[in-house]
Amino acid sequence: MSRRLSIALVSFILVSCSEKDSYDPAHDYFSFANTEQFVTRHIALDLDVDFDEKKLRGSVVLAINALDTAAREIILDTRDLKIASVAFVVADGSSEPATFSMGEYHESKGTPLVIAIPANIDTHSELLVRIDYETSPSASALQWLPAELTAGGKYPMMFSQAQSIHARSFIPLQDTPSIRITYEAKISTPPELLAVMSANNDPLTPRNGEYEFDMPQPIPSYLIAIAVGNLYFAPLGKDTGVYTEPEMLDASVYEFANTQDMLDVAEKQFGPYRWGRYDLLVLPPSFPYGGMENPRLSFLTPSLLAGDRSLVSVVAHELAHSWSGNLVTNATWRDGWLNEGVTSYLESRLMEILYNKDRVDEERVLSYEELLEDFATVPLERQGLAPRFESGSADDVQGTIHYHKGQMFLQYLEKKFGRDRFDAFLFAYFNDFAFQTITTEAFVDYLDKNLLTPNPGIVSRADVEVWMYQPGLPEGAPIPSSKTLNRAAELALAWAIGEATLDDVPVQDWSPQALIHFINSLPGDLSREKLAALDDGLGLSNTGNAEIARTWFIQVAKRRYEPAYPELEAYLHRYGRMRLIASIYGELAANGHDVALANSIFASARGAYHPITNVYIERVLKKAEAGE
Repeated sequence: MSRRLSIALVSFILVSCSEKDSYDPAHDYFSFANTEQFVTRHIALDLDVDFDEKKLRGSVVLAINALDTAAREIILDTRDLKIASVAFVVADGSSEPATFSMGEYHESKGTPLVIAIPANIDTHSELLVRIDYETSPSASALQWLPAELTAGGKYPMMFSQAQSIHARSFIPLQDTPSIRITYEAKISTPPELLAVMSANNDPLTPRNGEYEFDMPQPIPSYLIAIAVGNLYFAPLGKDTGVYTEPEMLDASVYEFANTQDMLDVAEKQFGPYRWGRYDLLVLPPSFPYGGMENPRLSFLTPSLLAGDRSLVSVVAHELAHSWSGNLVTNATWRDGWLNEGVTSYLESRLMEILYNKDRVDEERVLSYEELLEDFATVPLERQGLAPRFESGSADDVQGTIHYHKGQMFLQYLEKKFGRDRFDAFLFAYFNDFAFQTITTEAFVDYLDKNLLTPNPGIVSRADVEVWMYQPGLPEGAPIPSSKTLNRAAELALAWAIGEATLDDVPVQDWSPQALIHFINSLPGDLSREKLAALDDGLGLSNTGNAEIARTWFIQVAKRRYEPAYPELEAYLHRYGRMRLIASIYGELAANGHDVALANSIFASARGAYHPITNVYIERVLKKAEAGE
């Protein structure tokens, strides 16, 4: 450890200790909702989808229980919503109007909606609060795509992305993962389009513009999801299928053909799947993530359609969320590793069974390398699995630390206790906390009681707390390795110094992960002639694999290999998935010459990106320009 890092670490520990008393790790600092006084149990939506005005318009009825019957104000989360009226539905079905006010706007959290409970409303009984409202055309959760930006080019599309705190931009509600709700919905659309939600989608639903949904299992608000477009369905198995535009249906069926096998294996490994069907929805390229684990209906990027099923680990990840995240939910966004880190571990276990350990080892190595990159840029105080987290953006917490460090923590436990004992622990964990939320501290208590204490002398609670609260990786962390990737790195160096030719590089026998590692292992001083030979020989600028292209264009931007700039720009216009494009923009802006080019490309491409993506890219460009 360097002296500079040592001093920074001591400072981090002192600050953490001095602030411990004032910081409540169980409190959700990204919600206005007074959940200590009122808790929502169910919501009923009735919404019209207006493509002309790019708005959802209608009402929501929230079924709320009072935890503090003396409290007379309910506070909900909103962002850019136009609230028309608020009323309490009483026993005979009539309405009692309520006064309400909008609080002070907060850049990250939006605006609180404060509802006064009428004097004649008894808070000892369930409260039914009806809110008539409409969304803004710029709602942060919703993307309204014109027909020309869809695969078919004939019909428009709308879809949502509510994680982390964007549900409040299309529903006024308690927008915090600490609250789980059931929901129902009536959705009116143009008659030629189909609506789907994170609920009980019926593959045989007639297309008539009037759709009803029910989600009987309680979920956190960030898992409420909707999409409307020219969508069609194809089965993948008895409990699985895929929705997408007809132009992408055959390719999607081929790419995700093993989804039913994944589901069957997952149930054997982690316990019963408790959500009914498991379907996929393949969206246009502007979808901001690789996938989103909306229950019953995972949303996916079309960048996974590589034609060789090489990127299906994303499906394994989203399916695994059916246990970690969806079934057992992080209580606050500070506890996000319980969602993403556990899921990343489950994903690797599924991929190991369905494919092979060598492939999983490759992906673990690439994840580890990304983790090291994050450690170089993420502040020390954000490097623990459960950092102090009360300000900033809920969408931009720790880079990928909560994914990759969380996965390594569970691999550490598996290695220490053995797979059989650790699997039994996980199975019990998912069962004991099913349909509940959990804090990091509650998890550590459960782990201590059910795994550490019954098996003394293997891992101590103090060992676990180092993972939870300290930066970097603890001593004894399981560092992954891969023979295939080691060989790819050796060949990259040999080729760079002229001791091997491209004919010696067995790309046809490699996985995409091996080629990615080869590209990343090239020396920093590689000549332009060498870069040209590499691009010409391997066709990197025109590859159909979005992950390989991402890796190559990061290097193109970093090294200022200008002959590939036209293809780089086309790539940034083709995809809106943040993982695929953010680092390319960042490297362009940071290479000392192309900040104007990066901003110019973004200005022309942002109209096709999701609002969440635009905010994130703006932040990336600003940091790169500032040299951070």
